[in-house]
Amino acid sequence: MTFLLAGDIGGTKTILRLVESTDTGVLNTLYEFRYPSNNFPDLIPMMRQFLTAATTQLGYTAMPEKACLAIAGPIVNNTAKLTNLPWLIEAKRLESDLQIAQVSLINDFEAIGYGVLGLEAKDLHALQAGKPQIDAPIAVIGAGTGLGECFLIRLANVVKVFATEGGHADFAPRSELEFQLLQYLLVKHNIQRISVERVVSGLGIVAIYQFLRDRKFANESPEIEAVAKTWEQEIGQSEKTVDLAATIAKAALEKRDRLSEKTMEMFVEAYGAEAGNLGLKLLPYGGLYIAGGIAAKILPLMETGGFMPAFTHKGRMDSLLETIPVNVVLNPQVGLIGAAIYAASLSQD
Repeated sequence: MTFLLAGDIGGTKTILRLVESTDTGVLNTLYEFRYPSNNFPDLIPMMRQFLTAATTQLGYTAMPEKACLAIAGPIVNNTAKLTNLPWLIEAKRLESDLQIAQVSLINDFEAIGYGVLGLEAKDLHALQAGKPQIDAPIAVIGAGTGLGECFLIRLANVVKVFATEGGHADFAPRSELEFQLLQYLLVKHNIQRISVERVVSGLGIVAIYQFLRDRKFANESPEIEAVAKTWEQEIGQSEKTVDLAATIAKAALEKRDRLSEKTMEMFVEAYGAEAGNLGLKLLPYGGLYIAGGIAAKILPLMETGGFMPAFTHKGRMDSLLETIPVNVVLNPQVGLIGAAIYAASLSQD
């Protein structure tokens, strides 16, 4: 039996989880807590508080031997500097100060990649059953603050996750309206190219809405207009009082605002098209998983909208994409699950 520490480290919140790895490889959660990240000057005091609280809760000391922390940001030489916090996270310092034998830092979307391996049937919603192949590649795509993409390949008896920067590939318009959107964004931002992340993300939802609003596609409702004005005034501020993308999505789900409905229609179709592009490049017959913070929240739109038609609409390759299993990840803690799975694998190195 081995004790592991898994963490999901973000600029706003940090979730820590103490896990027991049994001799059969089963991972059992012993204790978990969520902390406001900016309440601490550094990660180490938070982790010390967590381990002390875990001991009190459990009634015994379960000192982790291995740890994996999923970080929202780039990692170089097992070191990470958070964008929205003055934290410098160094694996070696964590090992020394906390007496943990092995600490590894991985990108948060890489952690999601590992996390899909630990999901149960209740954590998934199938959009397409497909014809799964056990040893085939697995793809993961997730729109949230940005757009993450990664893939998994089985090497011998080990599954390895490979991170990508696929979200920064070029946005490829498929209709006259999408070409107009592309031109709108080029002019608005005074740039030479548009990445798919500028359309398929939370900010992409806002961008599509602004495009349709400025093109007078439909009248803007007073409610959303007020939220939009506040959101635009707060651009550049670290703290936001409104979430315009969530407001638009909610209005579309409730079918009470035509501008929001069209926005989400375009967003879902662009999302499906990019997922299909990833499918073409990898042929992930092991499954394509849709993670991120948006898909599960707009599940009715993912089911009934244009996601799957756009996913499979690839000309002569339609039939190939129709055999790929496609699932929406419903468990928001998939990254934390992945961090625990990765931590468990460290004992095998």
